[in-house]
Amino acid sequence: MQIDIPEGSEPIPYVWGDMVPKIGQAASVFSLSVYEYSTLGLREFEAARLRIAQINGCLFCLDWRTERDGEKVEEGFLDAVTQWRTTDTFEERTRLAAEYAERYTLDHHHLDDEFWDRMKAHYSQAEIVELTMSIGSWLAFGRLNHVLGLDSVCVLPSAQGQ
Repeated sequence: MQIDIPEGSEPIPYVWGDMVPKIGQAASVFSLSVYEYSTLGLREFEAARLRIAQINGCLFCLDWRTERDGEKVEEGFLDAVTQWRTTDTFEERTRLAAEYAERYTLDHHHLDDEFWDRMKAHYSQAEIVELTMSIGSWLAFGRLNHVLGLDSVCVLPSAQGQ
């Protein structure tokens, strides 16, 4: 489905703000909070976020790279996320973040004790909760943007003016 965006309106602010202002504003605050307040390392954060983007098929999310203190993940990181099981470029926390994102999205009923034992060996309980909330945000809002066709009409801020 493609949401009709009025001439001169930006797609995400229009849909999230003008169409459903009370829900959209709350959703926006939650979505932005995941980026602003995360304590997770950039690589594990991006591994989980990009794995969700791959599963959702959100074009905007696949193109986006989170930046922290002028740093972004390296070129080729998206390909490594695709190969999270076998890549030799991921440390265990990054690999687990990609695995958790995938399993949370596709097979959450089968997150077993063996998986949680591995997670708890590398993440604190607070980090697991933070990663879970982040994954939930990306799953919900990336999927919303893709299903409603917003991801194909949005322009990354870095691409504006080019």
